[in-house]
Amino acid sequence: MPKRAIVLYLHVHQPYRIRHYTIFDAGIDHNYFDTHEGDRTNNADIIRKVAYKSYIPTNERLLRMLHDNQEFKLSMSITGTVLEQFEQYAPEVLESFKQVIKTGRVEIVAETYHHSLAFFYSRSEFEAQVKKHADKIYELFGVVPTAFRNTELSYNNDIAYWADQAGYKAILSEGWDPVLGWRSPNFVYRPAYTNNIKLLTKNYKLSDDIAFRFSNRSWEEYPLTTEKYLQWLNSSWDQPLVNLFMDYETFGEHQWEDTGIFNFLEHLPHVWLGDTNHTFMTVSEAAESFEAVDQIDVPHTITWADTERDLTAWLGNKMQQGSIAALYALESAVLKSNDAELLEDWRKLQTSDHFYYMCTKWWSDGDVHAYFSPYESPYIAYENFMNAYHDIQYRLSIKGLLE
Repeated sequence: MPKRAIVLYLHVHQPYRIRHYTIFDAGIDHNYFDTHEGDRTNNADIIRKVAYKSYIPTNERLLRMLHDNQEFKLSMSITGTVLEQFEQYAPEVLESFKQVIKTGRVEIVAETYHHSLAFFYSRSEFEAQVKKHADKIYELFGVVPTAFRNTELSYNNDIAYWADQAGYKAILSEGWDPVLGWRSPNFVYRPAYTNNIKLLTKNYKLSDDIAFRFSNRSWEEYPLTTEKYLQWLNSSWDQPLVNLFMDYETFGEHQWEDTGIFNFLEHLPHVWLGDTNHTFMTVSEAAESFEAVDQIDVPHTITWADTERDLTAWLGNKMQQGSIAALYALESAVLKSNDAELLEDWRKLQTSDHFYYMCTKWWSDGDVHAYFSPYESPYIAYENFMNAYHDIQYRLSIKGLLE
């Protein structure tokens, strides 16, 4: 019987943010993403800031944790867009990730290169981006992913069926109550209509206790200690897994160092592994170690964002719906252009963050969107995007590829 395991999965991503790009730039300047130092959308500034607040200190601690505890393991996904920016602006960060992955106890999970919603608009484009991501991961780290997650943990039966046919051992999703019903996220499941792949679902309560509530002084459980957290982990002692899925930037960026988040992270393996019946597993190891206890049927798409846990964070209003549909409508012309730079710009515009910034939700969800957005309003995000889109149109039209 396998030991009871924590599956820690961390997601690393930064988009190429669109600069203040006006309609007067369209047709003249094809640079959508690079702006001057100090600008809110300056990608180099943002990468370096997050690097020294989050990526480098987190990697330093993970490396120590991996050396100190031979049973400590984790999984991560790293988008192509953030890897490119590491190469461009912060090569020392890329080197720190290589050192962590070189330990052999860190799994890289596959996804779309450009962190896009292509699955819902173009299956061929989606598959091209997954392949491009796998190629980049092998080029930089020498590993081949065996588990898959779709952008923003978006998941449904069709995505699981695709991943099963593609040969992945495991796929990730949100452990959303309306989907799981009476079932617990602390087991391995079989996606509906698949033969081999296993499904691991996020324990969103225990994950979000760290990712969102850790520094909240009004939270009734504040402060969160590793000893208290261990009690919560052990409350489901008869269930084989605890799937903790969160953004990498939780550590140092969303939860600042002075909250004690790094100490919490580093101490967690010590308290968990103090019980000889406990261990850590990667996503693929958990899928291989445990049998599926039930089948999960998800006909409608779920994600890990907002209170609805659906696609409305990116597709909930007409700005979002119209802009993304218009972008994918250019696919055939972009591919016919045989213009590598044009293709890459079109793909960078697919990154889901651009549509997330256009969200007009209110209350707590709206606050989260505003926190992540570099723009003063969703409408400015929309204007910048559509001006870039019109320039893509112009570049295609002068090639005779649009009427």
